[in-house]
Amino acid sequence: MSRVVLELEGVTKSYGPVVAVRDLELRATAGELITLIGPSGCGKSTLLRVVAGLERPDAGTVRIDEQVVAGPRDWSPPERRRVGMVFQDHALFPHLDVTRNIAFGLDGMPRSRRRERVDEVLGLARLGHLARRYPHELSGGEQQRVALARALAPAPAVVLLDEPFSSLDETLRGQVRADTVALLRTTGTTALLVTHDQTEALSVGDRVVVMNEGRIDQAAGPVEVFEQPATRFVASFMGEAVFLPAHVHDALLTSEIGLVSTVPGWTGTDVDVEVVLRPHEVALAPSPEGSGVVCGLEYHGAFVLHSVRLPSGSLVQSWQPHSVRHPPGTRVAVSVVAGVRPTLLVGDRAMTEPPG
Repeated sequence: MSRVVLELEGVTKSYGPVVAVRDLELRATAGELITLIGPSGCGKSTLLRVVAGLERPDAGTVRIDEQVVAGPRDWSPPERRRVGMVFQDHALFPHLDVTRNIAFGLDGMPRSRRRERVDEVLGLARLGHLARRYPHELSGGEQQRVALARALAPAPAVVLLDEPFSSLDETLRGQVRADTVALLRTTGTTALLVTHDQTEALSVGDRVVVMNEGRIDQAAGPVEVFEQPATRFVASFMGEAVFLPAHVHDALLTSEIGLVSTVPGWTGTDVDVEVVLRPHEVALAPSPEGSGVVCGLEYHGAFVLHSVRLPSGSLVQSWQPHSVRHPPGTRVAVSVVAGVRPTLLVGDRAMTEPPG
């Protein structure tokens, strides 16, 4: 079993009457990259600040490398936590060149070892050719790599990244993100990365932590978070989704679009549910007898998003290849793509077995 590098137990943090983080439990293992995502104000940046020691929790315990750094009777300041931080605005020192920016956190090392470590990190981050440049002479992506190199130079137990790519333009963002992840993998560094981008959270994280109102709604691998959301909130926040009233009778799931799927293990069940459908799970076929009517198209290059109105007034969406375009007004038969086993909700919780 992998070594636990970061552990939060029952962590709560309030600002006056507002509870930013509520009774939070989280563990990160050696070399694990966890992405934190949720709406503004959900507590993800507060969580990072508590781990870094920039905020003191009102309750709970924080351990880094099995050492308590925050708790009812313990407190370690940020400089004693072995935590590296990478901020959205990079926070480089404008009067220091790249080498001296990276060396800034290494004052406790002997001078010869400090020079060796800076050279190591410059090599790992592919920054050697920029060693004597100043921040204003660097591109946004280069500044981001310097900020990460500076955070990694003291060999921290954990690196915290707070929306590190949000200031970059879209064309640069993907490459800088790939470089950042590659460097974290090369060094085997445990990292928490806050993002507001669902695609980024799913493509980068070994685990995705979805936060809502100061709590963790789900913490799981990206495939599970997207394909098996634990709550209504996770299903709606992590990508487009519609929720159709449906019914399970003797393991058959039906809704107004007809038979949706079978539900193994639900034999003998007779219960109302909601079915979660994402656009890639919805199939369309032009049909004069179809129950749906196309009411809108959005061209996305490789795919076209079709919006379809059902008899109840509910709206479903379907991704179609760029070569398939059903004009508005087209009557279509709506079904679920073969092999899909959609998520079922009872109330706000996903159900993997019959209720009760």
